[in-house]
Amino acid sequence: MKTLIIAEAGVNHNSDINIAFDLVDAAAKCGADVVKFQAALPSEVVTKTGKMADYQIKNLGSNDSQLEMTKRMHLKLDCFKEISEYTQSKGIQFACTSFGNTATETLSKLNMPFWKIPSGEITNLPYLRKIASFHKPIIISTGMSYLGEIESAIKILEEEGILKSQISVLHCTTDYPASFEDVNLRAMTSIKKAFKINVGYSDHTIGIEVPIAAVALGANIIEKHLTLDKNMIGPDHKASIEPKEFSKMVESIRNIESALGNGVKKPTKNELKNIPIVRRSIVASEFIKKGTVFSKTNLTVKRPFKGKSPMEWDNLIGKTAKKDFAVDEFIE
Repeated sequence: MKTLIIAEAGVNHNSDINIAFDLVDAAAKCGADVVKFQAALPSEVVTKTGKMADYQIKNLGSNDSQLEMTKRMHLKLDCFKEISEYTQSKGIQFACTSFGNTATETLSKLNMPFWKIPSGEITNLPYLRKIASFHKPIIISTGMSYLGEIESAIKILEEEGILKSQISVLHCTTDYPASFEDVNLRAMTSIKKAFKINVGYSDHTIGIEVPIAAVALGANIIEKHLTLDKNMIGPDHKASIEPKEFSKMVESIRNIESALGNGVKKPTKNELKNIPIVRRSIVASEFIKKGTVFSKTNLTVKRPFKGKSPMEWDNLIGKTAKKDFAVDEFIE
């Protein structure tokens, strides 16, 4: 199964639609399957007194309210139709996470392949029901979540008519950047085992090692933040990767997919050609005259594999040679 690779542009456009277009271009060039943004009407998302998270304060170098930060980072909702059309013209899929009813209604009019529920909304019952009402595949990020909260979210979606086969659950660590010690990648396999559901991984670590490892562990979806420049001002740039690194991640994931294979243990076509060269045969270690009894002293095993396999050693010892054998001659 091919891994769905999502380039999370998020708010890395810094409220500039031209940067958003550049992120689309970069995602397409890097080989991503989807480029995903975030849409919000800030006043519907956070109160005036809401504070920024520690990582946001650190990454932005300011201590403004979360509302003020969101206002600075968001694009006007009418921009997303244009971004969607531009994305499709580049041959990849457009997706966008909605925050609040107005953004959700705006995005519902666009041709998105799925809805993405962010980690912060997994306990938002009205939001879950609203997203389910569109009857499209749903991807849920699970940062900050307990297994029971994931179970509740899945149950709500199913009650609203979403089939479990339409739901994918992404393991995630909500910290930007997340430390390797906090990743707990095995939790992804725990989610799959617990719910018998399609799983993936949304990555916030530095570098590309963890998403590659996630694919090796069975992730069917990888989401990774993409930025044009890690040094840009914004809450997520520091936990994002630039196009060159993103391309390397995509290449590595595709290589891992090929390497995983079908799980059937058997020689490959190329290995079959090497069997005669690498494996050994039973040969005479000294001149053996006809009528001589084969023994451990007059037999040995050497390459190539042409005569009797060494696995027949015990059956051969004690038997009588029916002809003369020169040194290194294959016993047949």
